[in-house]
Order: sequence, then structure tokens, then C-alpha cells
Amino acid sequence: MYKHMTYNDILRRFRYALNITDRGMLDIFRLGGQNMELTGIKDLLKKEDEHGYAVCSGKVLGAFLDGFIISKRGRQEAASVPTKRPDPQLTNNIILRKMRIAFAFKDDDMLGILRLANITLSRSELSAFFRDKEHKNFKTCGDQVLRNFMNGLAVRYREQPKD
Repeated sequence: MYKHMTYNDILRRFRYALNITDRGMLDIFRLGGQNMELTGIKDLLKKEDEHGYAVCSGKVLGAFLDGFIISKRGRQEAASVPTKRPDPQLTNNIILRKMRIAFAFKDDDMLGILRLANITLSRSELSAFFRDKEHKNFKTCGDQVLRNFMNGLAVRYREQPKD
């Protein structure tokens, strides 16, 4: 049985999967509008039982993911960006959507990454995670799916052979 993933777990797994440096973390947070000190980032990355551990809030993780999107895709023109309404709560569905946006993944990319973690979903199961919460086919993305997606990212981006 898996324990519930915290925002700290997600931040740690994301950093590991993409092998992001300390400087890279600082830059990504800055792009997301969250000015962080290196010690603050290191405290967020610590395990719960380590001295100096700091709880990562949804706002902080959201800023990181938004900064990551900007780092991968660039800033959008102000005129073309709809007024951003803050996410009421950073759910696994929203986290998965932000990752999808950052990498410009299509369904096949997402399903391929899940397969790298030995998880097989159908297109309709995957699309259910990205539907509006009020849609009849909406499905909540569980911790296991998000955890395995991040494991698949690690296989794809960290363990690829070096040329």
C-alpha cells in the first residue's frame, strides 16, 4: 500500500526525474513568480523526518509547475492569455495537466511514459483525467497514476543512453 503523495514528494520526484540542478530550481521558481532561496528549496526537498524539513504548499508547487511551463514553452503574450483564475486546489489532475502542457505531450506521449512505468491506460481513461470536473466522464487522477507517470518521466529523461 502506498502512502498519500505530498506536494514535497511530487517536487522531489519531478526534480529527480528531470535531473534539475539547484540553479535550475531557483530559475524555475522565479519564472513562476515565487522567489526562493536555495536553503528554502533544500528544505522543501528534504524527507519529512529530516531536520529542517519544510512543507510545500499547493501555491508553491503550482508556482514551480507554472515556472516549468514557462521555462519549456516561453511566456505567452499578455494579449493572448486569458485572465488566469487561480486553481482552488492543486489536484493530481491539475499537476498532470501542467506537466502535459510543459512538455507539449500528446496522448501517445503520455501513454508511452506510463508504459515505461509498466502502467497501461486506454486513451479514454487518460482523457478522463483532463476533462472538466463537472463532466460525466471526469475521473480523479490517483496518486498511483501520478507516481507512475513521474517514474516513467525518470526512465525517459534520466535513464536514456548518453550518445
